[in-house]
Amino acid sequence: MRYAKALVTGGAGFIGSHLVRGLLERGLAVTVVDDLSMGRRENVHPDARFIQGNILDTELMEQALVGVDVIFHLAARVTIRGSMSHFVEDAQTNLMGTLSTLQACTRASVGKFIFASSMAVYSDSPTPDPIAETYATEPISPYGISKLAAEKYVHLVCSAAGIAATSLRFFNTYGPGQSLTPYVGVMTIFINRLLAGQPPIIFGSGEQCRDFVFVGDIVQGCLQSMDADSDGQVFNIATGRGTTINQLASLLCQRINPGITPLHEPAHPGELQNSVADISRARAVLHYTPQGRLEAQLDDIIAWNAARR
Repeated sequence: MRYAKALVTGGAGFIGSHLVRGLLERGLAVTVVDDLSMGRRENVHPDARFIQGNILDTELMEQALVGVDVIFHLAARVTIRGSMSHFVEDAQTNLMGTLSTLQACTRASVGKFIFASSMAVYSDSPTPDPIAETYATEPISPYGISKLAAEKYVHLVCSAAGIAATSLRFFNTYGPGQSLTPYVGVMTIFINRLLAGQPPIIFGSGEQCRDFVFVGDIVQGCLQSMDADSDGQVFNIATGRGTTINQLASLLCQRINPGITPLHEPAHPGELQNSVADISRARAVLHYTPQGRLEAQLDDIIAWNAARR
């Protein structure tokens, strides 16, 4: 099925704004709903319809969904570390906000619901070997719990309502446009500290292994999930390659200020030791092929951050 009108919740945010551009380039009409708690008004493409509001407002969501046939639900509180102390706010947005959005969708003409989930739904892995979608889902953070519960609601409610549903488990996304916050985006945090002449702070040993995926590949996964016959399925959207936090810090120090050495502080609870994706299912079903290469993207991302200081 070809879709004509999309709604992107969280479309003023980092990933959402990139996705909106991708949808517009595909010729879809796009509506953005964002409360601007994390997103920025200037991120909203001028060709998109913008509604400032909260996804918990079901009446607002119903109005936003008029004529929409595909929704990308990205709006969330995206912070694993912050969710440990703000678990109520985390659940309010990530779970109850998703339920409010689902309720509005069941009263509209939506044909497909694409949910932005997270690698945080998985149990910790004892090794950095890639994990498939069938790996144990026993989250170790409130954020992961809220995302996993929301996934289950999405597939249950959409199935009952006759709406095709797909969940995409995003891994550690990076790229230009990521806002600097204390909790999200280790690459952006490291870059900004180094640009300020400060050492990156590594929590724990630094041997934590992550799958860093370029935001353009996240957009590719979203668009291809829209096109694919993927109802009821869950996909890892990542690269299948692991990089330790120590390796990332070393790469950035070399590029920005080789005289700086990272500092180590105690590890934070709730953060996975190993999180590397097996993307075989996405390759087979979505024809997803990540193009971004960490080392090749770093200079552009450093330059983007430097221009905004």
